[in-house]
Amino acid sequence: MASIETGVRAPSEADAMRHALVLARRGPVSGPNPRVGCVLLGADGEVLGEGWHRGAGTAHAEVAALADAAARGASTVGATAVVTLEPCTHTGRTGPCSEALIAAGVGRVVVSVPDPNPVAAGGAERLREAGVDVETGLLGDEGRALLGAWLPAVERGRPFVTLKLATSLDGRIAAADGSSRWITSEVSRHHAHDLRAEVDAIVVGTGTALVDDPSLTARNAAGELHGTQPLRVVVGLRDLPSDARLHGPGGELVHVRTHDPAEVLSLLAEREVRHVLVEGGPTLAAAFLRAGLVDEVHAYVAPVLLGSGSSAVADLGVTSIGDAVRLTTRSVLPLGPDVLVVATVDPSRAPHSSTEEH
Repeated sequence: MASIETGVRAPSEADAMRHALVLARRGPVSGPNPRVGCVLLGADGEVLGEGWHRGAGTAHAEVAALADAAARGASTVGATAVVTLEPCTHTGRTGPCSEALIAAGVGRVVVSVPDPNPVAAGGAERLREAGVDVETGLLGDEGRALLGAWLPAVERGRPFVTLKLATSLDGRIAAADGSSRWITSEVSRHHAHDLRAEVDAIVVGTGTALVDDPSLTARNAAGELHGTQPLRVVVGLRDLPSDARLHGPGGELVHVRTHDPAEVLSLLAEREVRHVLVEGGPTLAAAFLRAGLVDEVHAYVAPVLLGSGSSAVADLGVTSIGDAVRLTTRSVLPLGPDVLVVATVDPSRAPHSSTEEH
């Protein structure tokens, strides 16, 4: 996004925004709310207060910064608030930040990213109505990157979907006899657990749940559960046995009795899920791809050749190379002997078809 279009910006505002982005990263990477940071500047560019959002139900970054300024004994009348996301106008678990800034006498607000959430947006307009000078777009690219999956999830009105694959070099997830542990290395598996810790929900089909009996937990290198666990979502009509590992320690288990990926995402959106990790198996992966509901693919690829066995993705209905699902590679990361390829899907090139059973 372009830099601020109008007005005179003091050099300290860009520095303050960079610091606000650093502050925002202290907030939780998962959850219904975005990571936001705020720095309050005085007339001479001095920092009056700073804050960040610590998660749902806690003070928003702007309110936290105002509280910090009050604790320092600093007046915020005429101050400049530098904030990574447009102040909200919504009253939810907490009050609207735009009103808090107005009440504090803030004279200028500099924003990195406008809020796309129709429920919370409108803060910039409300501030201008109150006579506050507002400018947007400062370090916009950095601001959008910080928001991660939250931003496209809110823009699209559904959870952001990452499809995770762990395959041999020839695209197999298991050998002909069904054995699959372990195709990828321990380094890749640790990295995959870090990815799980960043999402709100992990989704598998009933086939994977019954055959592999996964726990779908996020663990650290020592094998210990992370403090916050994603929802464990099983898609399909078949029942799970009472002794399944999914009933054990970990996130809440949600069984969605449908074969429709859109219905799954709609239910999860109602639960304020922003980021979904689809882990298996090949039929479920194909169903999400065919429905055009995969935004990003994380492919862990091991230098192993099997020649036969289960493929990572079931039939997509592609009969010609021209109909192939084309992705754009965003990064390639070596992980021990393996590599992780992160690629995004162009929605206009995703196949669309009726849902499959899994």
